Amino acid sequence: MNDKVKKDMEIIGADGVHVGTVDSVAGQRIKLKKSDSFGRHEGHAHYIEMGFVAGVEGNKVRLSANADIAVTLEEESSGRPVKL
Repeated sequence: MNDKVKKDMEIIGADGVHVGTVDSVAGQRIKLKKSDSFGRHEGHAHYIEMGFVAGVEGNKVRLSANADIAVTLEEESSGRPVKL
């Protein structure tokens, strides 16, 4: 799946709602663009494990979880969960 995920692809939840935009693939994780972070997390990138990718459809990466759940699965660069 790593080879199908490309920079600038939109990441959507299983429900079709925007979660973020791919900045790059880092090992088994997708690095989201910093512009997708908000609030106290603004200005730094978050990551989503590749295992949560259900598929790639055109220019969109669809996750296996709905968007409201997917954002709770985001990680810091250290691999620790993002504390919202």
